[in-house]
Parts: sequence; structure tokens; C-alpha cells
Amino acid sequence: MVNKRDYYEVLGVSRNATPEEIKKAFKKLAKQYHPDLNPDSKTAEEKFKEINEAYEVLSDENGRARYDQFGHNDPGAAGGGYGGFGSGGFGGGGFSGSGGFGSVNDIFESFFGGGGFGGQVDPTAPVRGSDLRADVLISFEEAATGVDKELNLSRMENCPKCGGSGAAPGTNRKTCPTCGGTGKTRVTQNTPFGQFQTVRSCNNCNGRGTIVDSPCRECGGTGRKRQERTIKVKIPPGVDNGSRLRMAGEGEGGVNNGPPGDLYIYIGVKPHKYFRREEDNVLCEFPISFSQAALGAEVEVPTLDGKVKLTIPEGTQTGTTFRMRGRGFPKLRGYGRGDQHVKVKINTPTHLSEEQKELLRQLGDLPLDDGDDKKGFFGKIFK
Repeated sequence: MVNKRDYYEVLGVSRNATPEEIKKAFKKLAKQYHPDLNPDSKTAEEKFKEINEAYEVLSDENGRARYDQFGHNDPGAAGGGYGGFGSGGFGGGGFSGSGGFGSVNDIFESFFGGGGFGGQVDPTAPVRGSDLRADVLISFEEAATGVDKELNLSRMENCPKCGGSGAAPGTNRKTCPTCGGTGKTRVTQNTPFGQFQTVRSCNNCNGRGTIVDSPCRECGGTGRKRQERTIKVKIPPGVDNGSRLRMAGEGEGGVNNGPPGDLYIYIGVKPHKYFRREEDNVLCEFPISFSQAALGAEVEVPTLDGKVKLTIPEGTQTGTTFRMRGRGFPKLRGYGRGDQHVKVKINTPTHLSEEQKELLRQLGDLPLDDGDDKKGFFGKIFK
């Protein structure tokens, strides 16, 4: 009496299952328990053997009929039963790890319809070139006005000597004798399910279908070569720190006549010793004297466009901010410009002559602000 699980139970199908249902169940279980997907798992290896043994019997019309009649004790099977792998029954040939049956890619390519876990990429298909990145540092003023810059790039392009063919000048690529120009070869595999043919990329030409007898010396037969290029970049006014510009088609060259990639330029803006930026506005502080704040004045304030006159009204307090319309950054998307915000700061003199000190004493004795006595602010607090 052979002590084995029922083959229908192993595959998880009923005894009335169609051949298609049996095959579908086997595919699912074989993928789940294949040793290549479960390294160092003895349980998965044993389950995989059991699954294959069950499918080997149930997928064969005569074998299934005898199993339905006799079960595991078929007197006509070698060894007194369905031995499976290595037991003298249907399988034969033994099984050890993933080597006995083949790698996981081999089983899925041969039995499940080619491609394995992702198929093969056509090496002759056009491939877009890679994108490139360049970093450019500009001044605060250049960010406001815009500037033209030159960039030195190193990028892969089609070889100028062979035009990208990889063949020496005066020669051409030849049809691969191994695959006859198809780029594919057929491989016959013997599996426990019979012989299967798979189509794979030709190893001789790497799937291209052509080979080069006389490689181009300039590129070594690759058809591509690294080139040094100088690219002119027009940076528009209004860019900010971290802005990104895209130059289409200025990246790496494509493969197999594929389109080139793009060049992305990342902008860095140097800080300014006087100005700060807030969106499209410019912020700055401007010092004025006590007399200018008290009496009012007209001062010249530096801007991105040069010095511009600003009127300071009398009685201005320190920290007061004035807005100068249209003196900020150009709007990168849209029209117009931001503003410049000028925060005035009253400078307190530190070195005074005796005459200046006396004048300030006299000023301090005068009543201020509509009847305030000479004690001023502190007089109000401590009266």
C-alpha cells in the first residue's frame, strides 16, 4: 500500500476536473512552490515534487484513467506504484533542487508560454536617451534681469565616424549567420512534460540580427561615443533659487535611432548683501537720520533698477515700511513685476560734539506732541 496524498487533492481540483482546469491548477502551484522562488525551503521543494508528480499522472489521459481505477496501487506501474520523480514511475531522471527540473525562468519559458517573469526586450527597438542635469549659479541681479550662460556638457551621442552603425567606414553590418537576421534562436528543452521549444535572443548578435566584422575604431563598434558640447542657455528674468528649466533634446543621444533625452537646468541664486526676496517682492532696510525721520526728507534708495527717490514723511517712526510699486522681480509666469518694500531704520548718533549735544538738550526741553510736558514719555508713566 503506497502512502501518498490523493493527486486530485494535491492539485486542489475535483475528480471531474477538465484537462484545462488541471493545467491551470498546476501552473499556479508550480509558480508558488518552485525552489528558485523559495530558496533553502525543504517544504517548498517537497511540495513542488509532489505537485509535478500529480500533474505528470493526471495530465496523461491513460495515466489518469489507470489512477482513477487503481489509485496509487496500480499493479502495472514500475515499482508497484506511481513513483514520480526518481522512483521508476512516470517521471524518472531525478530531481535535486532547481537543477533537476530547470531554473524558474526555464520552466515558465518552456511550459507557460515564453517570456518568464517579464518577457524579453527587443534589442533593436528605438530607446530614448537619458535625461541630463546641470546646475547653474547666478547672482541676485541676474535672476532679476535674466542672463545668457554657456554650459559644458559631456554626453553620449551617435558616433560621428560610423553614424551610429558601429561598422568601420566603408563597411556595413552583416546578417547574423546564427539566427539568419531574425535576432532569435529556437532552443529545444526536454522536460518531464515532453519536449518544448522556446524562442530566445540570439547570443551571437545579442538579438540585433546583424553583426559587425570590422568594428569602427572611433567607438569600438558600439555606435556611440562620449562627446564634449557647449550649450548656450537663456535664463529668463524672474527665476528663483531652485527653479528648473528644460531644454528638450539636449540630453543623452538615443539608442537605435531613438530620440534624445532632455537637459534639465537647476538654478541656484547667490544671496545679496542688501536685498532679500519674498516671492516676486524685494525686501530691504534703509537707514535714515533722526532729523530726516522727524522733519521728513527725500532720500535715494537703491533698487534693482538703480537708485530711486523715496519720500520720507515727517514724524516717521523706526520700523516703518514703505512700498515702491513695480520695483521687484519680473513675474516668471505672467506680466508685471513685484514691489520693493523698504523698512526704514533710524540711526542713533554715537559721536556728538558739545554743540550738537546742547541742541539735543534744548530739543528735549521743548513740549512735544500736542501739549506733552518736558518730562515726555517717562513723565506720563511716573506722574
